[in-house]
Amino acid sequence: MLVDSCVWSLALRRRRPSLEPEVCELQDLVREDEACLLGPIRQEVLSGIRERSQFEQLREHLGAFPDLDLVTADHELAAEYFNRCRARGIQGSHTDFLICAVAQRLEIPILTTDPDFHSYARHLPVNLHRPRAAASWVHERSG
Repeated sequence: MLVDSCVWSLALRRRRPSLEPEVCELQDLVREDEACLLGPIRQEVLSGIRERSQFEQLREHLGAFPDLDLVTADHELAAEYFNRCRARGIQGSHTDFLICAVAQRLEIPILTTDPDFHSYARHLPVNLHRPRAAASWVHERSG
């Protein structure tokens, strides 16, 4: 599972623990050794931290997760995805489209709270992962 920076930030950068379904899902993925990270995501999560001690602690936590390897084709596909979405009036960051490209190449879903990914998924062959706890809660409520 490719975990987006917004989920890592919810889990690791808040003063109080988050109970968001995506954070609970990340905890499960970590226990199952299924959480994946990209270098640009690591950079986003570590950026903007004012206190050196907090930066070092967060860097140590993320150090347990090796970066997935990026290849030239990932960058090319990310540019193609950027162009495809832009032609349809959808804006996005280069990192978002790189996440989509890597997820497509490795055939793994993306865990994110970023609503932009739902727009991308309407035009790109990406699979967004829905937290299992949220899915079971919805099933219980509708049953």
